[in-house]
Amino acid sequence: MGLTSSRALRGAALLGLGLLLAACRSPSVEMRAGEALQGEALAANVDTPAVTADYRTEDLDWQDPSRSRAVPARLYWPAKAAAPEHADGTVPLIVFSHGIGGSRRGYSYLGAYWSSQGYASLHVQHVGSDRALWFGNPFGLVGRLQEAAKEGEALNRVADVRFALDQLLQSPYGAKIDQERISAAGHSYGANTVMLLSGAEVSRQGQTLAQLRDPRIKAAIIISAPPFYGETEKTAAILKPISIPSLHITASEDVINIPGYHSDAKDRIAVFDATGSPRKSLVVFEGGSHSIFTDRAAAGGVALNPKVKAATQELSLAFLNQVYQGRDEDLRQWGSRYGGLVQQWRLSADVGADAGDKPVKGLAFSP
Repeated sequence: MGLTSSRALRGAALLGLGLLLAACRSPSVEMRAGEALQGEALAANVDTPAVTADYRTEDLDWQDPSRSRAVPARLYWPAKAAAPEHADGTVPLIVFSHGIGGSRRGYSYLGAYWSSQGYASLHVQHVGSDRALWFGNPFGLVGRLQEAAKEGEALNRVADVRFALDQLLQSPYGAKIDQERISAAGHSYGANTVMLLSGAEVSRQGQTLAQLRDPRIKAAIIISAPPFYGETEKTAAILKPISIPSLHITASEDVINIPGYHSDAKDRIAVFDATGSPRKSLVVFEGGSHSIFTDRAAAGGVALNPKVKAATQELSLAFLNQVYQGRDEDLRQWGSRYGGLVQQWRLSADVGADAGDKPVKGLAFSP
């Protein structure tokens, strides 16, 4: 991909510092850097069980020699993969990219749910923009965030996912993975990573970045994606090349608000509108926050948080069932169960006009 070339690095200025602070700030939570550190440390101390009735986890510590870069990951492996009916079959895979300051332990509510439903889930940790940012001298935090914001880290995140996927498919697990059903999902900075892997094209000063799309990825789940560059006027040109099915998830109070930078749910909707996927859907939950989609239990409201998490779990699965099995009815049934949480819902037109037994607030159909 030419990741080491200076031209590629100059041309890849994807995100501003404000964009990268998305995962640690939201006006509904008013989280300071110290609170972000505390919240991440607490989450890190709660290990996902290594084995449950539905799945098991394995921490993988890979090293990419071409970049001298560690690529840790956590694999959620479904118990269904060992069931007799899967003896000669395979399981689908979701590769997940975390937001700024996260780790492979984060977003466990998604990894655990997906694997309980028969999906393998590989959560990749990006060492240049992971939880290590919160540690060290607090006066150096801004500098560390600025380093994480540089174009080289945006490219390295894409390379991390590609490398991790290579390693997994070459491992003993690879024979059990259905390579025609590989999806990518990510939150915030991770959502931007997923969009690059899905076909987003970035240019600067007339230079188009080398193609970063990974053709192995057949569907994208994009959660709380800020606009590339932090400049909404460039969004359409960057995202139009994405052609795989995409699901976009946000909340009406999904706001990044720091000195010199403001980005709210309108930007997430603009990302959805600009994405070129012929089949795409958008869900905007009522209320919430930018951090409600992380493992933090109180973000966006103590009562609302678990409801949105449960709805996001089932929504993502319904979307994948539509993509890989053609089961439009799962999305319609999802609307019947969770429509009361939704401010806006835009479905692919091919789902059909019947969204379920009950009317869904804000339901519209995308062309």
